[in-house]
Amino acid sequence: MQFVADESVDQPIVQTLREAGYDVLYVAELAPGLDDAAVLDSANREGRLLLTADKDFGEIVVREQRLSTGIILLRLAGLSNQRKAMLTLRAIQENSDRLAGHLLVIGAGQVRIRPIRRWE
Repeated sequence: MQFVADESVDQPIVQTLREAGYDVLYVAELAPGLDDAAVLDSANREGRLLLTADKDFGEIVVREQRLSTGIILLRLAGLSNQRKAMLTLRAIQENSDRLAGHLLVIGAGQVRIRPIRRWE
């Protein structure tokens, strides 16, 4: 499974996913300051799921009905980086068959998932 992690994602989350064998491109390492539309377009072009803590992406694909390969939105403020990383990894592993074409919202106590218009 391949991801693009937006700058809003904490580096320990990216590292944990990489250590678990996931292919993660990290905007903070490759193109800091890239705007949201360019990040989403890049993920779509490369067939990668977008990992972000920026709720603007959810609004872009749900309200504006922009196409997306899939988005994982992290709503984990106030937790330690280690806890965030473990919750993210677990949610991805447990929902791996439902990530493409969906908006997955990971909160401290729950995971919600809903379909979105899929980029193909």
